[in-house]
Amino acid sequence: MRVRYGKARHRSKKRLFKEARGNQGGRSKLLRTVKETVVRSRAFAYRDRRTRKREFRALWITRITAACRERGVRYSTFIHGLKLAGIELNRKSLSELAIHSPAVFDEIVAVAKESLASAETSAA
Repeated sequence: MRVRYGKARHRSKKRLFKEARGNQGGRSKLLRTVKETVVRSRAFAYRDRRTRKREFRALWITRITAACRERGVRYSTFIHGLKLAGIELNRKSLSELAIHSPAVFDEIVAVAKESLASAETSAA
């Protein structure tokens, strides 16, 4: 009986073509270009998973900065005041508070201002 070796290759090709679906032209139809496309897309995906974290942190900081300026505080002094007050909220939750519950954010800003003022008086 003749031995056939097609199954493993067929499975690996099928996996590649499935990953390359949605691409234009030969990038989803021809094996050689599909391999190139898949390798490239994986590299971009790896890179951009890290970039997304950076971009979101920048967005949160921008939102917090805008909310702080409305309340007459600079971002850096606000963060410093939070550190002095011992409030360990991350920037994501701070930006969500600034958007969805401004009253709570007002209280946090007040606490940060108090801790800054008490630190200045104790230093002087």
